[in-house]
Amino acid sequence: MREMCWKMWKLMRRDAGMVTSEYAMGIIAAVGFAAVLYAVVTSGQVNAELQAIVKRALSARM
Repeated sequence: MREMCWKMWKLMRRDAGMVTSEYAMGIIAAVGFAAVLYAVVTSGQVNAELQAIVKRALSARM
């Protein structure tokens, strides 16, 4: 049993993590997603909707 646990532990520890190229691709994907999200949020229609929500929230009676 102990030997089997040791072999399983060694198999699970084989992954040393991402290499530099994988980090670079992850960063590029994150920046691309952020750019798309920024473009959507700053578009005219979304901006108008957000302003309308804020105006309704501020004009609500308590």
